[in-house]
Amino acid sequence: MTRILALDFETANRSADSACALGLALVEDGRLVAEDAFLIRPPEREFLFTHIHGLSWPDVAAELPFDGAWARLEPWLEGVDWLAAHNAPFDRGVLDACCRTYRLASVDKPYICTVQLARQVWGIYPTKLPLVCSTLGIPLKHHDAASDASACAHIIVRAMETGWRP
Repeated sequence: MTRILALDFETANRSADSACALGLALVEDGRLVAEDAFLIRPPEREFLFTHIHGLSWPDVAAELPFDGAWARLEPWLEGVDWLAAHNAPFDRGVLDACCRTYRLASVDKPYICTVQLARQVWGIYPTKLPLVCSTLGIPLKHHDAASDASACAHIIVRAMETGWRP
């Protein structure tokens, strides 16, 4: 059984460890089987990207910081063969930075980048998430962590339907 965890981080500011939201979507053997999303309190109060995702300090002030939210994320990582994200270097960087900041073990899983996947499987250019979703008929509320992670998972499912395998 192949298990792929699609994830999407939203960040408060330019600091890689400023995760303020995380969306998760689990694909097992080519089917989306579970989803979750939650807010995270970043280490600093500075929010520069509210205009992008709509979140601000008051939205996350009472939430757990990343090390507290780890207990909610960690079970999702068990038994996963791959992590996936649209523009995977960004989300990988956020996960790695949060783990470093909070002195958590890094997550040692290979990544699938659905930007590269959309180019490889369907020849989609440009590959911004809204365009890929529009081309494939996948619903999206862009920059909502839950919706972005779900969209990423659906891109993977669609690719697997064409015969693509990680």
